[in-house]
Amino acid sequence: MKVIIKLDQLLTEREMSQHELARQTGIRQPSINDMCRNQTQRIPLDNLAKICEVLGCEITDVLKLEKEQSE
Repeated sequence: MKVIIKLDQLLTEREMSQHELARQTGIRQPSINDMCRNQTQRIPLDNLAKICEVLGCEITDVLKLEKEQSE
């Protein structure tokens, strides 16, 4: 199983930049960029809560659990 971070999609839907999300949440912009590119290994729960609060969404809107393709 693999966790997919859908933050980039949410920002596009809400017409919000990574920089604006960083400003409103207090999360460093490089951290948000890593989340948008699915290159982060850990997301502190308080950061996840801040993102959900600012975007007006649920955790399941940000994270998705997906089965990995077997080769």
